[in-house]
Amino acid sequence: MNAIVTVVGRDRVGIIAAICNKLAGFNVNILDISQTILQGSFTMVMAVDVGAATASFGDLSAALSDLGSEMGLSIRIQREEIFNAMHTI
Repeated sequence: MNAIVTVVGRDRVGIIAAICNKLAGFNVNILDISQTILQGSFTMVMAVDVGAATASFGDLSAALSDLGSEMGLSIRIQREEIFNAMHTI
């Protein structure tokens, strides 16, 4: 199953590394990644494969949210089909 991870917050060193390490710790594979900095704000969207994840989707979501809180970022994960439905007119 694929999911979409979104990250928004103030830019600083180590954001991508921390998120990638957290995902790797749960055996989540990154399929695609796009990131940019808009007027000092870091934004990233990742497509990930959670099919072999070592935790439930809920636990993975909570772990990413906790990491976001620690880093002063908003980190969210959504199932790909829900993300697509929300962004389709």
